[in-house]
Amino acid sequence: MITPLDLKLFRDLGRMKGQIVAVSLVMACGLAMMIMTRSILLTLEGTRDAYYQRYRLADVFASLKRAPLSVAERIGEIQGVAAVEARVVVDATLDLEGMTEPASAHLVSLPEGRAQTLNRVFLRQGRMPLADERQQAVVSESFALANKLTIGDSVVAIINGHRDTIIVCGIGLSPEFVFEARPGQTLPDNKRYGVFWMNYQAIAVPYNLDGAFNDICVDLSPGARAGPVMTEMDRLLLDYGAQGAYTRREHNSAQRLDDELRVIRALSVAYPVVFLSVAAFMVNAVLARLVRLQREQIAQLKALGYSSWQVGRHYLNYAFIIVVLGTLTGGLVGRWMGAGLLSIYDLFFRFPVLKFRMDYSALGVALMVSTGASFLGIFSVVWMAVKLPPAEAMRPEPPADFKPSMLERLGLTRGSGPAARMALRNIERRPVQSLFTVFGLALATGLMVLPGSMADSVDYMLTYQWNDVQRQDVVVFFSEPGSGDALHNLEQLPGVQVAEPVRVVQSRIRYGHHSRKIAVTGLPRDADLNRLLDAQRRRIVLPEEGIVMSAQLGKILDARIGDVVQVEALEGQRATLGVPIRGFIEDFAGISAFMDLEALHRLMQEGDTVSGAYLAVDQARWGEFMRTVKDTPRMAVTLVKKDQLEAFRSTTGQSIGILRKLYLVLAIIVAFGVVYNSARIALSERSRDLATLRVIGFTQREIAGVLLGELILLIVTALPAGLLFGRGLAILIIEKVRTETVRLPLQISLFTYTMAVVVVVLASCASFLVVSRMLKKLDMVGVLKARD
Repeated sequence: MITPLDLKLFRDLGRMKGQIVAVSLVMACGLAMMIMTRSILLTLEGTRDAYYQRYRLADVFASLKRAPLSVAERIGEIQGVAAVEARVVVDATLDLEGMTEPASAHLVSLPEGRAQTLNRVFLRQGRMPLADERQQAVVSESFALANKLTIGDSVVAIINGHRDTIIVCGIGLSPEFVFEARPGQTLPDNKRYGVFWMNYQAIAVPYNLDGAFNDICVDLSPGARAGPVMTEMDRLLLDYGAQGAYTRREHNSAQRLDDELRVIRALSVAYPVVFLSVAAFMVNAVLARLVRLQREQIAQLKALGYSSWQVGRHYLNYAFIIVVLGTLTGGLVGRWMGAGLLSIYDLFFRFPVLKFRMDYSALGVALMVSTGASFLGIFSVVWMAVKLPPAEAMRPEPPADFKPSMLERLGLTRGSGPAARMALRNIERRPVQSLFTVFGLALATGLMVLPGSMADSVDYMLTYQWNDVQRQDVVVFFSEPGSGDALHNLEQLPGVQVAEPVRVVQSRIRYGHHSRKIAVTGLPRDADLNRLLDAQRRRIVLPEEGIVMSAQLGKILDARIGDVVQVEALEGQRATLGVPIRGFIEDFAGISAFMDLEALHRLMQEGDTVSGAYLAVDQARWGEFMRTVKDTPRMAVTLVKKDQLEAFRSTTGQSIGILRKLYLVLAIIVAFGVVYNSARIALSERSRDLATLRVIGFTQREIAGVLLGELILLIVTALPAGLLFGRGLAILIIEKVRTETVRLPLQISLFTYTMAVVVVVLASCASFLVVSRMLKKLDMVGVLKARD
């Protein structure tokens, strides 16, 4: 049943529709972000868990040199082990038609005479290799799409020094390679790196591993703990060159996906809080203005018998309408944005099916959060309406004190016109409302800084990583570490101008109760092609004794410069050495640790062994250099800097660009809404004053100047605070998205600050143009009537 109060509510909403829409849109922006991120989180987590379970991603992994298959049977007998899959895993070089640089194939063997038990392949097209087929392979979908491979196509591979042809018989996926990238790489390069599943004999025989394995996966029994199982596995595999067992959490693919989910989870809280804070302020301002203008109506309602509870509930209904509109709009927009942005994750992660799932529980959470924020914002306003005595409310609100403002009394307004003085006086007589308006404008300005800071951070990272740190043209790694002669051979390759040796040792670094499995890289002390820089971009020279590591790794280990960490080599003699930390480097992808090449040789108790080299190559002989690399059997991995940069731009750069545009649109909505709401409130509260000015001879332009002058003063006050808030918000968000695998530096350029100011000013101008049209509709006769 519709009551008289409901009819009053609908009429008031009709007159306030512009402000209601503005507040609802700002609220919808925050709720859309919340619903979008929570829905994407639900989609990715649900898809991941179902994929891992159905295709049985292993719980524990281990790599080694060579062990007989009988050892795998012994591992299967360990208490807590439910299933074991031993296999041969190697990398081969691909010579793809039309591509100068060599690509890499990660060859994974399939079990003989039975289906896979763990890490099973999902076939998108084609079939698995038949038992007697040696050349057929199932190719990972990302690689096939990037290189336009179809069933029946063939690629040339250099398998253990021999050129061979691999025929594509299927295209598939595996839960082991949801994130498909070279080990240690934080970005996929699907055009130059792919996974190939082939029959055991096809891989084991060429690499002299027939009857043996060099990689093993283990599935744990329900309730079994990974620690004891890995300890026993390490004991059994110790004599076979094992590099230490590790859990799914440390697996490159699973870790990268978990880090991404952690980022989304953080953003689902941080960003909506800002929008809802702005919305709560706007709701307070709108309803406070309404209560002041309806003093007589409140008195008449109470005089007619309406209780304070009924009056209070009536004004709460205004906020409830805004909340419902904001929630419904936010839900629809959040669903639309979530379904659209889900495609970003196809750039990084590959699932059999990635279908958007709306988190309908997020709608309920959004409704409760927005209701709480709105009601918190209007509590004081409703309390004012409830406690207003009828006799007092029947009297007009006491006239404002228009005494000279503080700036006038200090003599700082000499030469200013009447409009400026009136604006100053109006701001001073309503300090709380002015403060709230400045607060809202500052928030809107700050929201504009975040999108620009993301772009600035990416630009800085590109310059830092690919110009200042990585000065080489290409990095080459051997299939097995070699002697100094191997480095000499690299120096003799066509076009090589500088070759700096590198030794990579899989290790486990411990400090206290913290530890990380990581590759320790040995470099010459005077290395120049791969520079180590600290947070101030100062070059770090490797000490003769000690270790230099990523600042992020230092945080993980909770270690500081001067602390002694235990470095345990997971290959060779497996020596353990206490090494002091001599410095932290600033890097933005993964975690790393470096030692002087000679010091690492001493740790490994070896001679001049190298794993590869950083090379500077004459670009005029680039083609000749690459042809030679393709034909060199010992070269297992070739990383070209310009290809890595291209991969970054096509993945991370593209996704950040999309997010930047999204945040920019949302920030513009907030800026327009806040300014429009502030101007509309000022107009409604001062309509009598402005009409009086028109009657005594002020022109339409002059009274617009009075209203505009007040708004300009508030904007000028808000902009510096907004820029500071924007910096703080950027620090918060960038810190939240920092993970072990990918991090962004904090960079905010002058251009970003300028654009934030320009956009807020333009949004203010647009809002004022809309409001200024209402000045023509002032009813000068009506507003000048004396109140009864």
